[in-house]
Amino acid sequence: MQIIKSFVCGGWHEGKGTPIAVFNPATEEKIGEIRAGDTDMKAVLAYARSRGVPALSSMTFGERGELLKAVAVALHAKRDELLDLSIRCAGTPRGDAKFDVDGAIGTLTAYASWGIALGSRRWLLDGEIETLGRSPRFSGRHVLMPRRGVAVHINAFNFPAWNMMEKAACALLAGAPVIEKPGTPTAMLAARICEIIVEAGCLPDGAWQFIVGPTGDLLDHLDEQDSLAFTGSSGTAAILRGHPNLVRRNVRVNMEADSLNTAILFPDVDPESPTFAMYVSNVALDITQKSGQKCTAVRRIVVPADRVGVVRERLVAALSEVKVGDPSDSAVRVGPLASASQLADVRAGIARLAASCETAVGGAAPVAPTGYFVAPTLFVAPSPETSVVHEHEVFGPVATIVPFDGSVAEASRIVALGKGALVTSIYTNDAAVALAATAEIAPWTGRVWIGSDRMAEQQLPPGMVLPASIHGGPGRAGGGEELGGLRGLAFHLQRTAVQGFKGVLEGFAPDAPAS
Repeated sequence: MQIIKSFVCGGWHEGKGTPIAVFNPATEEKIGEIRAGDTDMKAVLAYARSRGVPALSSMTFGERGELLKAVAVALHAKRDELLDLSIRCAGTPRGDAKFDVDGAIGTLTAYASWGIALGSRRWLLDGEIETLGRSPRFSGRHVLMPRRGVAVHINAFNFPAWNMMEKAACALLAGAPVIEKPGTPTAMLAARICEIIVEAGCLPDGAWQFIVGPTGDLLDHLDEQDSLAFTGSSGTAAILRGHPNLVRRNVRVNMEADSLNTAILFPDVDPESPTFAMYVSNVALDITQKSGQKCTAVRRIVVPADRVGVVRERLVAALSEVKVGDPSDSAVRVGPLASASQLADVRAGIARLAASCETAVGGAAPVAPTGYFVAPTLFVAPSPETSVVHEHEVFGPVATIVPFDGSVAEASRIVALGKGALVTSIYTNDAAVALAATAEIAPWTGRVWIGSDRMAEQQLPPGMVLPASIHGGPGRAGGGEELGGLRGLAFHLQRTAVQGFKGVLEGFAPDAPAS
């Protein structure tokens, strides 16, 4: 059994608090233990401010990009070990483990390349110089400067590698030292990543710290230059957002929470077309990948009423072929949920849906005598007005077919019933429908993914978060925004209006000498 430790103030800290057990979700064997509760959080922040902030602030974007490149190289060298550990501690089949670990390495590599391309720059520009007076002698422009604070990241259990490193990549490139707090059920994988980074010496002292278990009074000590980014449930997000110190000191907060993502099939798509096949394939993938524990997974399968039968038939066929079981078995496609509490939550959610919808396949019945397994489960709602479908995200291999009249107006209304999403996918070969639907859906979703025959062979599925596009969404989804290329840095930078003589302002140009 492994003791999972924190890395704070330049060293490893085991903790002396009440032990928190970590289990192999496929066998329910205890494999690790977290002992937390006595970490001096004020000292952890002071360490980051006194060492990490000045070290990173003294570097250019290009130099910080090289740091991220070194982290990516170090993790890639241990990739096979990380994949094996993901199978054991997170219950992920090897393909799903790659989705997490390779996603982390790929995101680090992308941000490293963007940083290196910025070279000797120490700030970013927002727009051009604008004349403010009678002539250009008095002008203004906006610059984005690194702040002098610490980035605290409370990460989700479902992507212990990717979720941690996508937050860290943006913050570190922007010049903010990070304090990473992983989800407890899968903290063993996150802790090993931490060990690799520390052993490789990739980052300056104080730029990287790692806390397992409860965060104690950490948030009480954040100040005006610091930030908090959270991924998890909307209930926890609401509590964190209202934390008295964060409110009083206007600490920057970014939230990614629940998301009732929707996949919409429009009537013009023929059942024998590549787009229809792509629709069924992508929906089935979202239900099964990571055992449905994916914030971008589709939960509402919106289908024209006269196509419900064929979509149901093909999805049932696809899901029935999927093997559920021990993730170390190469034939298994769906492993267990991450924890016993997650299993209880998903079974309760299935029961709520089953009370109002027809079960097409799957259900809450036990799949194996041990382990936190749930079979891929598909429901069919009697109408778009079935409220339970739009009120609660069941964070497991569960989705519901929702019939609609085929119109853009009805589709957008159904999306809005979810009160905010990370991604909405629409499938149509009619460009006018695609544009009209995007315009109506966009206010309720952070990303719109458009599937058609013309991109079917080139597509990356809508459940995949890419570093070049923003990740986040309004309302229920948390109201936050991460990634998006260099847009992801803005959360950690201060946008400042600079006014004065145009000749002075030109000194902020990208090709100006670094100062």
